[in-house]
Amino acid sequence: MKTILLFAHGARNPDWAKPIHAIREAIETMQPAARVECAFLEFIEPLLPAAIDRQVAAGCKEIIVIPIFMASTGHTQRELPLLLDAARARHPWLQLRLAAPIGEVDGVIAAIAQYALSV
Repeated sequence: MKTILLFAHGARNPDWAKPIHAIREAIETMQPAARVECAFLEFIEPLLPAAIDRQVAAGCKEIIVIPIFMASTGHTQRELPLLLDAARARHPWLQLRLAAPIGEVDGVIAAIAQYALSV
């Protein structure tokens, strides 16, 4: 069983997470059988460690972490690797993969450019 884990920063205002949840819902609409969960660095539950542990408890054998960040900077270069290393230590058999931050993906860049041209 594989889980797509959408990982974002989080904010004190819970409304901040609405676009992240909308991405999850879009994935589930496109592929109803997909297992998708949102997780956050801080402020909004579930935090990344809890989300990973919950997926493992549900029988997940592979997790792909998709950073919902525009670039690979501080949080994705410092905190995220530490969090993933800790998860690997807790679950050494788990296949835990890290995708590129969405802002560095050609298709996402093209979609943002297309949107900018359309407004």
